[in-house]
Amino acid sequence: MILKRLDLSLLAKGLSVRLLLLTIAFVMLAEVLIYAPSIGRFRLTYLQDRLSDGHLAILALEATPDNMISETLTRELLKHVGAHSVAMSKPGAGKLMLMADPLGAVDASFDLREGSFFGLIGNAFGTLLSDGGRILRVVGYSPKDPRVVVEVVLDEGPMREAMIGYSKRILALSLVISFFTATLVYFSLHWLMVRPMQRIIESMARFRDDPEDASRVIRPSRRSDEIGIAQRELAMMQQGLRSALQQKAHLAALGTAVTKISHDLRNILATARLVSDRLADSEDPEVRRITPTLVTAIDRAVNLCQQTLDFTRQGAPTVELSRFDLNDLIADIGATLPDRVNGKAVLRTLIDGPFEIEADREQLYRVLDNLSQNAIQAGASQVTVSARYDDGRVVIEVGDNGPGLAPRAREHLFRPFAGSSRPGGTGLGLAIARELMRAHGGDLVLVRSTSEGTCFRLILPAERGRA
Repeated sequence: MILKRLDLSLLAKGLSVRLLLLTIAFVMLAEVLIYAPSIGRFRLTYLQDRLSDGHLAILALEATPDNMISETLTRELLKHVGAHSVAMSKPGAGKLMLMADPLGAVDASFDLREGSFFGLIGNAFGTLLSDGGRILRVVGYSPKDPRVVVEVVLDEGPMREAMIGYSKRILALSLVISFFTATLVYFSLHWLMVRPMQRIIESMARFRDDPEDASRVIRPSRRSDEIGIAQRELAMMQQGLRSALQQKAHLAALGTAVTKISHDLRNILATARLVSDRLADSEDPEVRRITPTLVTAIDRAVNLCQQTLDFTRQGAPTVELSRFDLNDLIADIGATLPDRVNGKAVLRTLIDGPFEIEADREQLYRVLDNLSQNAIQAGASQVTVSARYDDGRVVIEVGDNGPGLAPRAREHLFRPFAGSSRPGGTGLGLAIARELMRAHGGDLVLVRSTSEGTCFRLILPAERGRA
């Protein structure tokens, strides 16, 4: 079905047909450009032949003792020349003339001694466009002897007919050359370009119908030109897309299973959390000593289950916009962090005065809290938050003085289960944080990460930022 559709399209408006028509058109255009000087040259040669024949006719007159010949011979000579009259003059001699009948009015005169390139072309087209009824007077040097000037008076009609016949022969030859050249170009381009392009298109169409079928990936040729490069790039793209689709399918199935497991595991951990709370009231000192560690471990497990459920939830996060002061949100986050480390506040804000923004407060809280908690867990003793308006956007930066992200963490940043910078981490926090920011129409990016600290930038769109 695909092949039939492509063949019909090729016949109607395919690249091969267009190349064929363009080649014919260009060859014909070249022939027209060649024809113009050719027809001018043909007309000049025709007139020079008349001058040469006229010179020979005058020589017959010059051979007589009295420069006189019979009227019958005069008519025969003029008929051979194709003229009404012939005159000749040369240095040191008088002017000889052959004429059978009195001449009428001459319609146009042409001096071949003064002809230019464009003048010859213009005169030739003037003859072709005329009705051929004019009487012309032509003057020029004799091709037999450059010292001799010959003048002939002739009808334009025979010359015009000869020029039309020549034009027809040129047209026929041009058509043959055009079709021959176009055919060669057509088959060459069809073999070198069109057929490989059709193969690429067919592969794309077949791959689109079932991208997971390995047999539908194009097999690139060994060509080293642009077509070969395109085939190899397409094959790599199809293989990469096929692998990505397979991975997504596996992840979707895995996500469904993990969601069910995380849901049940969270309920189990909730029960364990209740039991661990009661252990804190135990009379056994050793039990009371290990209970906080147990509670912390259970809380981490519950948090992991919740993050996994949030990440695998179908659909994009729903954004519920509200207007609030960013300083109040930062204060709420600071309440969840240690008050001071080494006598310094853990969370510092560099925002002067109120800074109202429009966003989903709970989602932005999760993003900023995740960045702050990650910084503290990575070894930072201080987290700073700044905000500004930049080119119609709200830019919030969260920096710390920690040891910076490991190279592996920077390489896989924002990738779930691959971008964590600490042992036992999942990398879900940053992946979810970026997803929440993009749901706002903004983004979360890493600005820098060195041994002196790390800085993340949150971007919110203008229409949801400035008051």
